[in-house]
Amino acid sequence: MLAYVVRRVLYAIPILIGVNLITFALFFVVNTPDDMARMQLGTKRVTPEAIERWKADHGYDKPMLWNAGKAGIAKFSDTIFFDKSVRLFVFDFGAAEDGRDIANEIRTRAWPSLALAIPVFLVGLAVNITFAMLMAFFRATYLDVWGVVLCVALMSISALFYIIGGQYVASKIWHLVPISGYDRGFEAVKFLVLPVLIGVFAGIGSGGRWYRTLFVEEMSRDYVRTARAKGLSESTVLFRHVLKNAMIPILTGVVVVIPLLFMGSLLSESFFGIPGLGSYTIDAIQAQDFAVVRAMVFIGSVLYIAGLLLTDLSYTLVDPRIRLE
Repeated sequence: MLAYVVRRVLYAIPILIGVNLITFALFFVVNTPDDMARMQLGTKRVTPEAIERWKADHGYDKPMLWNAGKAGIAKFSDTIFFDKSVRLFVFDFGAAEDGRDIANEIRTRAWPSLALAIPVFLVGLAVNITFAMLMAFFRATYLDVWGVVLCVALMSISALFYIIGGQYVASKIWHLVPISGYDRGFEAVKFLVLPVLIGVFAGIGSGGRWYRTLFVEEMSRDYVRTARAKGLSESTVLFRHVLKNAMIPILTGVVVVIPLLFMGSLLSESFFGIPGLGSYTIDAIQAQDFAVVRAMVFIGSVLYIAGLLLTDLSYTLVDPRIRLE
């Protein structure tokens, strides 16, 4: 097991290097340091001296990949690529354009993101699996047919509609919860109720239909027919056999999502005014804060790779036939 984990971690290194190179190319080839300076300073009446001053203040006055004017390792280390990309591997994110430490902002904003994402994830998972099992249990009946129709309808509507509609009805008309904002401690609950409910409801369509497909597929297998031939009830077959054997594809989707919970929800956090990592990323994109965007892209890559590793490890918990060797 340990050898497998070490091998997978080593496999992740070239993947992260590739993601880092692509990110660097997108930021520094499509937008040169001069372009970044003009975006921050404004396109009107920007003097070359102001551009050079901005580049020197933010560390963009060095060569891109190779500094021929230096000696030894400094030829590589005294470059924009090393300062802005290589240091990400030791989680040295530097400072944002407004001077605030990016690592500290990430640590601070991760908690509001988790406070929103974890309830949506857990409640949504329970609701989706329960709804899917009901449709599978009553398959080919009106409940199954109208359940699938409801799932397709919910999938066809943008999550933005649920957010705006929920704010209008629950906050503006009924005055049940605040329309936006956030607070620390237990006071945050009143700000999280609405976005959690909307997040769960918006995911019923895709989640319910996906899990129903898994359960219906499992119910057509030979071991299910054998269990029925032994006289087991339909509920016993569904809960003790079908659900257990459907856990591998369920875990594939669930475990991969767990690390990405730290990244926050871009839409929900922005519309509900929650100071999480999702709104932090949106604000950085709008402000053309390239340092923050690069850091969030790198963290997202690390978390996604960690999710894939956790998925492979979780298979051994539900299927004894799988051995990680």
